[in-house]
Amino acid sequence: MHRRDLTPFIGVEYTGVTHEDLRSEELFADVVDSVHRRDLVVLRGIRLTPEQQIGHAARLGTPVPFLLSDWRHPEFAEILVSSNERRKNKPVGVPRVGNFWHQDSSYNARPAEYTVLHGVNVPAEHGHTLFASAADVHDRLPEEWKTRLEGLTGRHTLTRQQRIESRHVGLSIAEMRALVAHEYPAVEHPVVRRDAFTGRRFLYAAREYMEAVVGLDANGNEEFFDLVDSLVQDPAHVYEHHWTRDDLLIWKTATTYHRATDLPEGVGRTVHRISVAAA
Repeated sequence: MHRRDLTPFIGVEYTGVTHEDLRSEELFADVVDSVHRRDLVVLRGIRLTPEQQIGHAARLGTPVPFLLSDWRHPEFAEILVSSNERRKNKPVGVPRVGNFWHQDSSYNARPAEYTVLHGVNVPAEHGHTLFASAADVHDRLPEEWKTRLEGLTGRHTLTRQQRIESRHVGLSIAEMRALVAHEYPAVEHPVVRRDAFTGRRFLYAAREYMEAVVGLDANGNEEFFDLVDSLVQDPAHVYEHHWTRDDLLIWKTATTYHRATDLPEGVGRTVHRISVAAA
């Protein structure tokens, strides 16, 4: 087994680890410590069945079925199948999940604390995933913005990014938005938070899941989101994960910005995702 930091700002990579190795309490504790310290862990090429993925996720906390019920694994509700592939002319899973910068499930009053993602069928040349540290983003905020944001909250909502499901068939766009707003009412979270594990301040704000900073006018919010986008997307501060088969990724949802990248036509990709609420 070999362990190394992926970048100065986020991520630890483990190589040479098997499912049997990961069953070791000592090794798993080391992996969890790396997640807590460095936000993201990459375990390269660790072959897992769905049951084994769920088993390891459950050691972090409680696996939480994802909101897109149409796309849960047919045998294991804890797993969301994200896929653009088709079998017998039917979609395997939901395509194009998370193709925008975000912090997982911030539209929930209490988002699940971890995401566990397994690369089931992943192309080598496309479909990379980008990651950035929310603490690193906060560190790079201009001092005037750090002062300006202190004590403010952000209003988060799912209405911009809700996927159409079978139960939405027949609804107008306005009716669907109203239903989503009813089922997932907007919630507020502090814009600046402190990581319980590292003590670092981090930014909790991403344009696609957050409507506004409460207390800023429209111009102030636009200026803020433009600034956040520029900091999060700075190539010098982004880790680009090039998938290999059976990679297992674990990250802290609050402190990790990420986005999936697009796939060319005809290139298939399937990953299994589990959201985990901390114990």
